[in-house]
Amino acid sequence: MAVIIAVFAEKYIATLYDDPTIRYTLWATVEEVLKFLVVAIIALRSKFNDEPIDAMIYCIVTALGFAALENAFFIIGPLSDGEIARALVTGNMRFIGATLLHIVSSAAVGFTLGYVFYKGSMAKIWAVIIGLGGSIAIHATFNLSIINAGSSDTLKTFSWIWGAVVILIILFEEVKVVKQKIW
Repeated sequence: MAVIIAVFAEKYIATLYDDPTIRYTLWATVEEVLKFLVVAIIALRSKFNDEPIDAMIYCIVTALGFAALENAFFIIGPLSDGEIARALVTGNMRFIGATLLHIVSSAAVGFTLGYVFYKGSMAKIWAVIIGLGGSIAIHATFNLSIINAGSSDTLKTFSWIWGAVVILIILFEEVKVVKQKIW
């Protein structure tokens, strides 16, 4: 549902803004907020959200689902036109870039929530604000980098998202050791 809502919201935003920086930033905002809302509605209040690492996992799983459907939409166009080679290239490029982007950006929110897992409501609100701000910044920066990159620069643009994946692995280790302070 989040992907469908995002498609309509992004089409509407495109009618309002010609400036690509504003448009892509707003599109990133829509996608990141919608992915977080899915996690907040379904997972964060669940009895299974009982460890600091859970929020990261829920955010990443939601990102994978979002990216899978979004990627399918991008591949359907070339396939319906009989352009199988273009569909394969599009699918591969989206896996290398967009799927990892969604994972990293959503994990930013999950990390901030996991980091304050044992804190009070106010800390969690700030964690969501900071996490969403970071995820939107990552997402918008990636989108603008891809749009502005020439064909020879695309892999260079993807390299920083791969670097972010390495950082994500480190952040996973950090969240795994978050402990409740006992006074």
